[in-house]
Amino acid sequence: MDATTESAIGVDQSKGDFTFPERHKFDAGYGLSSATIDYISDVKSDPDWVREFRHHGLKTFESKPMPTHWASEDLNNIDFDKIRYYLSDGQAPKRSWDDVPDDVKETFERLGIPEQERKFLAGVEAQYDSEAAYSNVKEALGKEGVIFVNSAEGLKEHEEIFRPWFGKVIPTGDNKFSALNSACFSGGSFIYVPKGVKVSHPLQAYFRINSENFGQFERTLIIVDEGAEVTYMEGCTAPKFETATLHSAVVELVAMKDAKIQYITVQNWSSNVFNLVTKRGIAHENAEIRWIDCNIGSRITMKYPGVVLKGEHARGEVISIALANDGQHQDTGAKMIHAANNTTSNVVSKSISVGTGRSTYRGQVHIPKHLKGCKNNTECDALLINSNSQTDTYPAITVNGNKHVTQHEASVSQVGEDMLFYLQQRGLSEAEAMSLAVNGFINDLAKEFPMEYSVELKRLIELEMEGSVG
Repeated sequence: MDATTESAIGVDQSKGDFTFPERHKFDAGYGLSSATIDYISDVKSDPDWVREFRHHGLKTFESKPMPTHWASEDLNNIDFDKIRYYLSDGQAPKRSWDDVPDDVKETFERLGIPEQERKFLAGVEAQYDSEAAYSNVKEALGKEGVIFVNSAEGLKEHEEIFRPWFGKVIPTGDNKFSALNSACFSGGSFIYVPKGVKVSHPLQAYFRINSENFGQFERTLIIVDEGAEVTYMEGCTAPKFETATLHSAVVELVAMKDAKIQYITVQNWSSNVFNLVTKRGIAHENAEIRWIDCNIGSRITMKYPGVVLKGEHARGEVISIALANDGQHQDTGAKMIHAANNTTSNVVSKSISVGTGRSTYRGQVHIPKHLKGCKNNTECDALLINSNSQTDTYPAITVNGNKHVTQHEASVSQVGEDMLFYLQQRGLSEAEAMSLAVNGFINDLAKEFPMEYSVELKRLIELEMEGSVG
């Protein structure tokens, strides 16, 4: 593996475990109240409608109980009074890499961001704590009318496109943590791709938590107009702190008629992060939305990307890989809501549980009685490593009527001693043998990631296996 590939935006856990001294100009302090919301709105110079949206989010958050239908036993450890909800140096996102502050620049250079931008990305946004530090899209795309800015710029400079869809795919009251995001959102991406424009290279955002006792609440809205296409990738890291860190994002996708959106995530949070994310897309007539999701690290992840198949012949797909190591719980899955005739959904989930790690698949597929010609395929495969590993599968597939096709398959397997013995007889160490077995298990899904991510994903698994045996 050459040095360039190793530095791809990726997922090597050692890359994310560093931090710089804080130098924030704006700090909302600890705890969440209406004064906190006003502080955030004042700093960001929010329009009145945004301030009202935030306060409604706060009231909704306070009124909703902690989730009980999720794997929520660990959520009671979150102390919302000991979290800082907004940290910023007060600077607008830089359009030139040279203008980014030195410590922030060094952070993203160590993670390989500028190198990947030069090599294969059409645009990059890099968020540091609460705000974007750098945002740039290739000039040629800008001339075609493609918009790629942070959410604050989107709501102010492109309100006529932004506002009609903002908070419509995922309402504030969808769940307790979408309400929290509605109150505190800062950063995230706004993308608009005009009719017929096919963005040939990926757009990328990178979310970095640098500060301790911090909550990051980015909000992303992507609108792809008729016949247009885009691939968007996000990477996430945080250094290892002893205290809890909260990440609670909201992502809304809108694919108009004949549009295609592919949203790729490789998250590599440290083991102190509570990762509680709501992601959903609306696919109109003959549109396609694909979520490709890799969840590694964090203390607990709760994430169920969804697609509302609103138009006839719309297609939705979720492809996910989750790896839970000691003390981690990956509670992931998918939601497919069929709302038009002849719509198709596909869910393929693979999880690996290592040591005392626990992986959970939690899915929902809904096909109403009045529809016809809908199809769903759901596959859930789990791999257990070590006798203490855990896995759970909770598929909820509701099919009304008799003019649909659905199928569900699930499997649980364990890396056998015979396989490891056979591989070790051919010169591999136990860790190398385990890594080979796990990479073979996820190989077909790893191919769905761009090559740079796929290589890093396999490398991370090698590192995880090194620490799990012997």
